[in-house]
This record gives sequence, structure tokens and C-alpha cells, in this order.
Amino acid sequence: MDLFSVYRPLWPQARALSMLVLMLMSACTVGPDFSRPAAPPQTAYVRNPVAATLPAQGQGQHFSLGADVAFDWWRLFKSDALNSVVRLAIANNQTLQAAEASLRQSQNTLMAGHGVFYPQLDARAGATRERSSPVQPGLNSAGSTFNVVTLSGTISYTLDIFGGARRTVEGLQAEVDHQTWLTRAAYLALTANVVNTAIARAGYAAQLRTTEQLIGLQKQQLQTIEVQVRSGTAPYSDSLSLRSLIATNEALLPALEQKISQSEHLLATLEGVAPTEVRVPEIELTALSLPTDLPVSLPSQLVRQRPDILSAEAQLHRASANIGVATAAMFPSFSLTGTYGTAGSSLGSLFAGAGRFWSIGPSIDIPLFQGGSLWFGRQAAIDAYQQAAANYRQTVLESFAQVADALKALEFDAKVLLKQAQAQASAEEALRLLQANYRSGLVTYLDLLVADVQLQQINIAYLQALAQRHQDTVGLFAALGGGWWNAPPSADSRQMP
Repeated sequence: MDLFSVYRPLWPQARALSMLVLMLMSACTVGPDFSRPAAPPQTAYVRNPVAATLPAQGQGQHFSLGADVAFDWWRLFKSDALNSVVRLAIANNQTLQAAEASLRQSQNTLMAGHGVFYPQLDARAGATRERSSPVQPGLNSAGSTFNVVTLSGTISYTLDIFGGARRTVEGLQAEVDHQTWLTRAAYLALTANVVNTAIARAGYAAQLRTTEQLIGLQKQQLQTIEVQVRSGTAPYSDSLSLRSLIATNEALLPALEQKISQSEHLLATLEGVAPTEVRVPEIELTALSLPTDLPVSLPSQLVRQRPDILSAEAQLHRASANIGVATAAMFPSFSLTGTYGTAGSSLGSLFAGAGRFWSIGPSIDIPLFQGGSLWFGRQAAIDAYQQAAANYRQTVLESFAQVADALKALEFDAKVLLKQAQAQASAEEALRLLQANYRSGLVTYLDLLVADVQLQQINIAYLQALAQRHQDTVGLFAALGGGWWNAPPSADSRQMP
């Protein structure tokens, strides 16, 4: 018997199945088709926006509305040590590696989900020895022992008439998008935290050195006062007051040293190493270049750039697809199955014509009554979509607020730094005048030390304001999304997830 004669009986069924497939494939996909939320109509983040901050120490920052953010924005600070520690963190950070692994997992899950669109082919072989029991079907004959050897193949295909499978795969694709944006959010958070921590450490180290200089000057002042106390020209209370001030300032040193230590330990965590192996960047705060031309993306651009907004959008897309899945579950499901095999009492008789068997035909499962589980399951999916929509809107609002905070912070930082610079210049001029008067014998050395102490105190406040200005500049770059979309094609994959 040839294959032509074997499959001839299947032709009528095959023609009927073909017609059924063509009719069912014309059905539509249930559930809403996802559309991206519309871009916001706002054109600014704050009321009365300014084009530039006040110039402080000759440096004003200009805001360019609609300009692009550089993907390696930290290089604008022009510090090789800072660039090095950022590269090290990107290469070794464990949180970023975990995010990348989650992304790969979602991608592989999506590839597995695509298998639903292909026919499923299975083969089965078995060999058993059995004994029949005629008593079970109500016969009185004696039982018999026999062998059964089978070899069969089954092909099945689920007809996605109402789009449940397509919506499921759509949801898996949305999950891939979600994990993609989470990975980029982790990258943005990592780079911003590294730069912020390095700047903070540089600021603490500068304050520590200035405080030590201040204490040294105060100790010189104390020696002068103690001479005056012993000579009876100054009261003893002056000595006690200055000793108290020195002790107060010395108490600041351990706190600054602790902050330096904490920043180094945080850098170690970000770099993916133990605290004993941290690479501490040797950065001078005053040597950092302040970025002066700052891009400010339009609100309509921001919602298409910030990873957290795009992640919320992907979650909204996944929730939309889940409505389609829940809706399709309320409709009948169709499948096609065909089986062909052969059976015999031994391997030798396995391919005898009498042992061949086959079956082919469609099947339909119709949900008639499920106790309301399908209906309320769909309602729950709609509720989840509404929740995701609210979360998306909240994420957008919080993002706008972060950009607004960063813009106002830079505006206020410039004002503070300008006043600190003015106070610094006045204190330096007063010290120069006192030095001239001291050389002329018009003032005492104690007056000179008091002016120097005041200058050092102003210097500490100036360093704090300078560090804050740099960190708020980092905050603006982070609030705008970090510029990942401007990565050049030649960028290292470890430099841009």
C-alpha cells in the first residue's frame, strides 16, 4: 500500500478543515487596541521660566529649551577621574547586571510565547505487556495476556479566532518594553548616583581641609589671647570662649570624615566591589568644570524620553493586552488535531497494514457557565488598566515636578553662590586691609586672626554652595532622562544598555 492510497480517505476531511480555517481566520481580535497616551500640552515646567541663571563667580547657566541631552553628560564636568569611576561602575554594578538579566529573561519568554502561532508536533512510541479482564465489560470469557507496541504522531494547531493568543504575545512584548526601560532607568540612576557621590566626596574633602585650616588659625588666635590674659590685658572669659569655639569646630571633623567614608563605601557598592577595593576618585571640587549650556527637553519630548515614564507606558500597554486576553477567554476556543500511527503485537508486526490508525478533526470548547469567573476576570483586567493609566499620569506629573525642582534649584543655587562669592570677596578685602594696617601698627595681630577666621568660615559655606550647584546640575540631567537616545551607534554595549 502506497502513501497515495493511505491518505486518500483523508481528503474530504482535509477540504472541510481548510474551509473552516479560512472562515475562522476572518474573525477579529477582541479587546482594545493600545494607543500611546497623548503628549501633554504644556510647553514649560515652571511659572515665569528664566533663560539663564545669575552669573556666580563669572559662571551663569543657560537653559536651551528643546535641546538634546548628551548621552555621556557627565563628561561635561571635564574630569578624567570622574569619567573613569563612571565607566568602572557601568561595567561592574550588580543592580545594572540584574536588570539586564531580567531583560534577557523577558525577551526569551516572548520568544517562547511566539510558539503558540505554530503547529505543535509530537511523537509517541510505547511498548507494553497487558492482561485483559473480560469481567470489566461484563463478559465471562477468560482473560488473555498480550503485547502492544505503538508508534504515532500528533499534530495540533490552536486557531486564535478571537485573538487571545495574540493579546498574550502582545502583553509579553509590552513586558519586554517594560524591562528595557527598567534597565535604562537603572543605568540612569547608576550614573547619576556615581557622579553625585563623587562630587559629594570632593565637597566633604574640601570642607575638611578648610575646617582644619580654620582650627589652625583659631589656635594661633588662642595663643595670642592667652598671652594677653596672662599679662592682664584681656579677660579669661575670652580664652574660654575661643577654646569652646575651637572644640566646636574640631567636633565637625569626625562628622566630615564619616561623610567622606560613607561616600567611599557607597562608591564601592556602585562599582560592584567591597569597600576595601574601592577606587576613590581624586577630584578637586574647585577643579570641576560647571556645565553652563544646559538642555531642557520640552514636556512633549520628556514623556518619550524618561525611562520611568516609558516603563509606566509599557505597563499600561500590558494591562490593555490583558483585557483582550480576558475577553477572548469568554468566547469559544477552536483547535485542529490530527493523529496518525500504527500498532502491533511486536516490532515485526508494527508496520503491518492492519495496525494503522488515524484521526483528524476540529474541536471547540465553549464556556457556558463559570460562576461569573470569566466576567469578573475581565472586569478585574479593566480595573488593572485604569490603575496603570493613573500610575502613568502620576509618573508624568512627578517627572515634571522633578524637572521643575531642578530648574528652580539651579536658579536659587546661583543666587546663593553669588552672595557667598560676594561675602568671600568682602572678607578677603577686609583681610588685606587689616594686613596692611597690621604692618603699619594700626591693628593687633588678634584683629588679623579674627578676620582670617571669618574668611575661612565663609569659604566653608562657599564650598557647600558650590557642591550643591554641581549636584543640582546632575539632578537636571537625571530628571531629563540622561540622554540615552543620543548614544552613538559605536557606543559600547556596556556603556549604554
